[in-house]
Amino acid sequence: MTEHTTQEVQKKPEAAAVARGHGDRDRRGGDRRGGRPNRSSDERRSEFSQKMIGIRRVARVMAGGRRFNFSVALVLGDKKGRVGLGVGKAADTALAIDKATREAKRRMITINLTKTKSIRRDVSAKFCASRVEIRPSSGRGLIAGSSVRTILELGGVTDVTAKLLSRSKNPINNARAALKALELVSIT
Repeated sequence: MTEHTTQEVQKKPEAAAVARGHGDRDRRGGDRRGGRPNRSSDERRSEFSQKMIGIRRVARVMAGGRRFNFSVALVLGDKKGRVGLGVGKAADTALAIDKATREAKRRMITINLTKTKSIRRDVSAKFCASRVEIRPSSGRGLIAGSSVRTILELGGVTDVTAKLLSRSKNPINNARAALKALELVSIT
């Protein structure tokens, strides 16, 4: 009898693996068929969409040479009227992205949108050397460029025309000017 049961176990090692919960998985926990491992219940999908508007390697000079860090600027929004901009700096890009995400959530603003997902009136704002003007334009869709477009897309604004009136090419300052203009719409 014992001989018979050991033979069955030797014949079907896959069945024993499935019973232990290790069915079609390799040693690292991945799927042998090429799929990704299932997400745990702790990791859930965020309600916000994010888009990076700038990533750069910055250096500071120390006694032993240069020390490099990464600076990341990203826009976070739910496409329903909430949007934020965050900047994070760290030695690793993943840490910089996490810092920027936390700052964007902290500095998030709410935009008062009309029923057609537009803004109520013309608005213009200035941040440093960047000037932006945003006008409602029904039926034309979203017409904007550079990081202003990203701010408006992730904020859920659709029927507007945005114009950068300055010669500044700085994407962070352009995005901050757009956020400042959208705050002015929300106030009144």
